[in-house]
Amino acid sequence: MPIYEYRCPNGHLFELFQRIDDPRPEACEVCGEGPLERVLYPVAVHFKGSGFYTTDYGRGSAKKETSKDGSDDGGPTTKKEEKKEAKKAAEA
Repeated sequence: MPIYEYRCPNGHLFELFQRIDDPRPEACEVCGEGPLERVLYPVAVHFKGSGFYTTDYGRGSAKKETSKDGSDDGGPTTKKEEKKEAKKAAEA
C-alpha cells in the first residue's frame, strides 16, 4: 500500500498510508479544513544503455578510425595507448 501526501488550503502537509481505491480524506488532520489536494512528486528518470543518443553519455574512449591501408589516422592518442607505448619502449 502506498503512502500519499495531502495538502490542505492552509498549507499543512500530512502523509496517509492507504490503498489506491480508498477515498480521499475529507478534512485536514491538523486544522480540519478541506478540500484536500494530493501532492505528487516527479520521479528521477535516467536513460542509460544502447538505443539512446550517443551524445547523452560520454564513452571512456572513442574508436580510432583507420585509413584504407590499415594505419591509424594520426589523431590524438589515448592514455591506454600511451601506457602501451611506454611499456613497449621500456621492454626494448
